[in-house]
This record gives sequence, C-alpha cells and structure tokens, in this order.
Amino acid sequence: MRIQSRPGSTVAVLAYEGMSPFETGIVTEVFGLPRPELDVPWYRLTVCAERPGPVPIVGGATVHTEYGLDVFAAAETVIVPGVSDVRGECSPELVAALRRAHDRGARIVSICSGAFALAAAGLLDHRPATTHWQYADLLRRRFPLVRVDPDVLYIDDGDVLTSAGSAAGLDLCVHLVRRDHGPSVANAVARRLVVPPHRDGGQAQFIEAPVPRDAGDDRIAQAMTWAMANLREEITVDVLARRAHMSARTFLRHFARCTGTSPTRWLIDQRIQASLPLLEKTSAPVEEIARTVGFASPVTYRSHFVRAMRTSPSAYRRAFTATT
Repeated sequence: MRIQSRPGSTVAVLAYEGMSPFETGIVTEVFGLPRPELDVPWYRLTVCAERPGPVPIVGGATVHTEYGLDVFAAAETVIVPGVSDVRGECSPELVAALRRAHDRGARIVSICSGAFALAAAGLLDHRPATTHWQYADLLRRRFPLVRVDPDVLYIDDGDVLTSAGSAAGLDLCVHLVRRDHGPSVANAVARRLVVPPHRDGGQAQFIEAPVPRDAGDDRIAQAMTWAMANLREEITVDVLARRAHMSARTFLRHFARCTGTSPTRWLIDQRIQASLPLLEKTSAPVEEIARTVGFASPVTYRSHFVRAMRTSPSAYRRAFTATT
C-alpha cells in the first residue's frame, strides 16, 4: 500500500554514529518543535537509529533513542542527515529500510552526505541529486547512474529530495513546509529561525543577513520596507537610493554589505516570493500576477521564476493545488 505525505505527517530522522548534531538539529528545529501559533496540523518527529539504544555523536556526547529502522521505514517522511563514512558501504539493514519506505510511498530526504545512503539504496538511479560540494565528485564516481548536480542548494524530485551541505538542509526543510502548508506558514517558520524563506543560487553563495545590524543600515532597512510595500511600482536602484537618502553608489555598497546581494537580485526574489500566494490561492492569470508583483512582462516573470524555483509558475500552481 502506498502512502502520501500530508500536512501533519510523521517524520523520522536517522541518528548515526559520529554524526554532527547540526544536521539532526535542523530537522528537529523545523519538524520537532510544536508550533501551535501557526494553527495548522504539525509534524510528529521521531529520532531513530539502526539499532535502538545509545548513539555516539561528535563531541563525545550520546543520543539515546528507543526507535529502530522499523519505525524509521514506517514514517511518511524519512530523512537521512548524513552517513558515517562517504567511502564506506551502507549497512544492508539501512538500505532495506530505505527501499521499504520508498516502496510504501514515503517521501525520502537526504541532507549533505545522506545522499550516499539514498544512492546505495538505488533511489537516486537516473535521477537528479545533490550533496555537499566536496562530496559531489565522489558521489558521481561511486554511483554513476546518479545525475549529480553540485551547483544547487537542494533538489526536489517529487518523492525523493536531496540537499547540499549542512545549512542547505535547512533550506530543504523549509521547502518541505512550503510544499505541505504553503508560503505563509513556511515564511513564518523561516522568520522564527531567522533565515530567508527561500535562498536562490548555488552552494557558493553565503546566507544573506535578514536584518541590518548597525545604525547606518536603518536607511537600507527603510528602503527595503518601502519596496516590499510597493512591489508593483517601477523600482530602480536610484529610487531605492533616494529612499535611503544616499547616492546610488553608496547605496549599492551598503546594500551589498547588509544583505550579501544586489538590490536588483533582492527585488526579483521578493517579487517571486510575493507571487507564490497568488499562484496558490487565486485563479488569477499568470500575466496578471506578473503585473501585480511588478514584473515588466509575463515573459520576464516566467524566466526569473524558473531560475529561482526550478519550475514554471503554471507547474508550481498545479503542484500546490494537487497537494491541497
């Protein structure tokens, strides 16, 4: 019998010997903490291990869990946050558990080196996948049937999803919340984590600071706040600079220091994000949505949307509608 992931579904994450607490902590933070303020059915998280009992982790600590691979394979979303040795073989028991979960229709997810476990189970054969950039060549050599893409933060291939190293796992977890609950809930979770709800780009980029830090940055924040409230307007660097009471050159320099990106790139991303609820919750034509969020033409909107979201606006709308 195949199952289908749904809001409020069970999530199981694998604890393994020698793991960094960070990757598992990402999963716990997103799926394990109760969030009654969001008023949606939340996830039920279980930490599992290949064998119930103590699991030694980095730093001399130990994680103890009562749950083994039977519970792991029975979850609706199964997450492998890494493997002990990217050059070693995964245990036959873990491989079998992943295959059982996949055969049942579970959503299979990897973070960082966890892609090696999914590949060992054959779940990435002839499919696009990613992992930490330093492991990409090794993953390609060990599993030549996998279409490795080292340049992205994560890949959503439907029932199998993979992410790049460490912090990219957070991007993927927030993406899963977006898939299940829509952008409003995902954005609320991202705000509580103090991370962007969606990071565009590849593994080489650094995380943009969500809040300016010093007094001089208040002018940048004010300009950004104004832009967010007026996305439909024609907004140029000169317009933003005047709002910040700076010259265009000074504004560009301060903006890059505060956010790690350019005003144009940031503005495009905000317009894409603003369009998501309109795609999900309205029947407005794509052309109208493009105008509403400030794109000069539907063609420009579609181009930027595909680059940012790795799908078209129409396909995104169909996918979201199919899960509600």
